[in-house]
Amino acid sequence: MQQNIIYQVDSFSDVPFKGNPAGVMILKEPMVREQMQLIAREMNLSETAFFYRDNHGDFHIRYFTPVSEIPLCGHATLASAHIIYQLGLKEPKEEIRFRTNETTLTARKDGDAIVMIFPRYRLDPIPIPGRFKALIGFQPQECYQSDYGWVLAVAGSQDQIQSARPDFERLKTHGPGHLIITAKSETHPVDFVCRCFAPSLGVNEDPVTGSAHCALTPLWAQKLGKDSLESMQLSERTGRMKVRLLGEKVEIRGQAVTIFQLKTMY
Repeated sequence: MQQNIIYQVDSFSDVPFKGNPAGVMILKEPMVREQMQLIAREMNLSETAFFYRDNHGDFHIRYFTPVSEIPLCGHATLASAHIIYQLGLKEPKEEIRFRTNETTLTARKDGDAIVMIFPRYRLDPIPIPGRFKALIGFQPQECYQSDYGWVLAVAGSQDQIQSARPDFERLKTHGPGHLIITAKSETHPVDFVCRCFAPSLGVNEDPVTGSAHCALTPLWAQKLGKDSLESMQLSERTGRMKVRLLGEKVEIRGQAVTIFQLKTMY
């Protein structure tokens, strides 16, 4: 039996019990997918990240919800970078390279924050789904299809985002199982607000979703005519982050707090 330590980290927050909790497990060597899925189900967080270090100093990382593996995750990457720096696996002046199944991500320290570079997601306009208002509670002004199955819907007001009450069971069967809703912010200095739902992945509402900002950043950069933006996710836990559009990349900046660590026998 292999002994590992798993950490729980609150990402996109500088205080405990806010932001988005993620599990982080450092592996000595690759673990079979089925075992990682069982551990993620046991953690029962929106995502748990597993990574190991290769001979070149890069970290190979995979992400799991309680029910499936996903290709990218912002808050679990931030949590992983936080633990790497906390444990001294990289010095604060050193950049971290994460190799996912599909791309390479980077992270670096900048004062108390960690700055990550993620890919920019495409945005293709689509018709507004006919059942949208019945499923979510408001009629959006426009909708887009984005990468990794995300549908992005733009609301007319911040209040529509705050008061949305999705029917998660019907979303699984009748609507987009991966949905971002967003609106221009009415709260200075925040530029835009959002919420994210992924019931098809076993995550009804994700508290703070870094990867969604790979689509949100280019959308609001174009709408507001600025490349540097501040976002607030209006989940129950809430979370804020600063983002910047860098051509075909998106810079995502946030802080994280370690909550606890557990020793496992797996």
